[in-house]
Amino acid sequence: QVQLVESGGGLVQAGGSLRLSCAASEHTYTLNTYSMGWFRQTPGKEREFVAAISWSGASTYYADYVKGRFTISREYAKNTVYLQMNSLKAEDTAVYYCAADIYGLGSSVNEYDYWGQGTQVTVSS
Repeated sequence: QVQLVESGGGLVQAGGSLRLSCAASEHTYTLNTYSMGWFRQTPGKEREFVAAISWSGASTYYADYVKGRFTISREYAKNTVYLQMNSLKAEDTAVYYCAADIYGLGSSVNEYDYWGQGTQVTVSS
């Protein structure tokens, strides 16, 4: 069983930055064999893909609306995945979720096997 815990959300002004973290709980042996993704969701809308990173870290994949502003990375020693968010916009306001994918590097919610509880990001304009 993989348990994921997100942190780092908060309130920031437009143009500012935040770094989200996704850590494996103490009950999870390792995330290092999973591809990892970040998604976000606002009330009344479907959860949407933000970014993903392969288990090796060699490949990354971004949604067009965050490309050039967000960076996904992972730190194997800490069993943690990060999402660095720069040049934030009001439309980036959402609950952000990290997820683990056993088999591939996908952008679909249905491809991911384990999910965290989410962390709120609010960008004020």
